[in-house]
Amino acid sequence: MRRVAVVLFNLGGPDNQAAVRPFLENLFRDPAILRVPGFIRPWLGRFIAGRRTPAAQANYAMIGGGSPLLELTRAQAAALEVQLNAAGDGAAYRCFVAMRYWHPFAAEVAREVKAWGAEEQVLVPLYPQFSTTTSGSSLDDWNTASAKAGLSLPSTALCCWHSDPGFAAATAALVRAAHAEALAALPAGTPLRVLFSAHGLPERIIKQGDPYQWQVEQTVAAVVAALDLPGLDHGVCYQSRVTPQKWIGPSTEAEIERAVHDKVAVLVCPIAFVSDHSETLVELDIEYRELAEKAGIPGYFRVPAQNSDPAFIAALSGLVQRSRAGARRLCSFAGGRQCPKQHRDCPHRWGVSMKIHQ
Repeated sequence: MRRVAVVLFNLGGPDNQAAVRPFLENLFRDPAILRVPGFIRPWLGRFIAGRRTPAAQANYAMIGGGSPLLELTRAQAAALEVQLNAAGDGAAYRCFVAMRYWHPFAAEVAREVKAWGAEEQVLVPLYPQFSTTTSGSSLDDWNTASAKAGLSLPSTALCCWHSDPGFAAATAALVRAAHAEALAALPAGTPLRVLFSAHGLPERIIKQGDPYQWQVEQTVAAVVAALDLPGLDHGVCYQSRVTPQKWIGPSTEAEIERAVHDKVAVLVCPIAFVSDHSETLVELDIEYRELAEKAGIPGYFRVPAQNSDPAFIAALSGLVQRSRAGARRLCSFAGGRQCPKQHRDCPHRWGVSMKIHQ
C-alpha cells in the first residue's frame, strides 16, 4: 500500500508559562507577521514579545497555564487518520502535526515523515481561509524544513477550503444547535444575532493583496446558506488586534457594543478557528463575555469550535481524498484558483512557494 503522509499545520501555542516568551519571539520574528526590514526584525520581534509576555502569561493562566491547541490538533489528526484509512482507497495514511511557532516544529516533523518512509504527502493547513500570515507562512516553513531534511516527495498542498460544502455543513450544524440552545435560554421574544468572528489582520496586508478577508466572507455566506434559517440576523467581525495600525473591521468589540445598543443577544461563532485555543477560550469566552455582560447585553453565547466533531473530520477526509485525486500540486477545495484577480497574494499566482511582502 502506498504510504501517504498527511501533514496538518497549525499555529502552535506555549505548553507552559516558561514557553510563552519564546513562542511570542518565534511569532514576531516571522517576516509574514512582522513586515519590517529584515535587519531590525529580530530586535523588534524580541522587544514586542517581551512587552506582550506578562499579559499573554496571564491569559494562559486562565486556561491552565498553557495552550490546549497541540492536544486538540493531535486528536483531530488521530480521528482523521482513522477516517482516511477506513476509506479503503489502497493507501496507508498517517497524519502528522506541524506547528509554526512552537513544538513540534516543521523541522522535526519533516524528519518523522522521512523516517516513516512516506511515498507521498498531502499538506493541509488547518486554516479554512488562506492568508500569507498563516497558511502561506506554514507552507513556506515546511518547504524549507523538507529541503533541510532531504525529504522530497510527490506533494499536494491544499491552500484553502473556505467554502467547502462539507465544512460549511458541519459548521452550520454546530451553529444551528447553539442557536436553538440560545433561543431556549433567552426570555421569549428576545432577538438573537449571530456574530461570525475571525482573527483580524492589519488593513495594509489586505490592501497588498491577501485574500483572507474575502475568503472569510465566503465562509460566512456558505455557512449561512447551509443554515437555511430565513431572516437570520448575522454579521462578520474581527478580533485579536495586537498592533496600533488600522486593522480590518468591524471589530468584535464594536459589534458587541452595537448589539447592546440594539438590545439583541449575541451568539458568537469562531469562523476562522477550527480548534479551541486562547482566542476562543480567553478572548471569546471570558473577555468578550465580560464586556457584553457589563454593558447589559440580553444574552451572550458561543458556538463551540469544531475540534474533533465527526462531521468536521469527515469533511477534512473528503478534502484530502479529493486533493489526492486531482492533478494539481497546489489546489483549493474546488481544484483551481478561487480568489478574484485583485487578490494578488492568492497562492495560485505564486505556486506552492509563497512570496511575502516585506
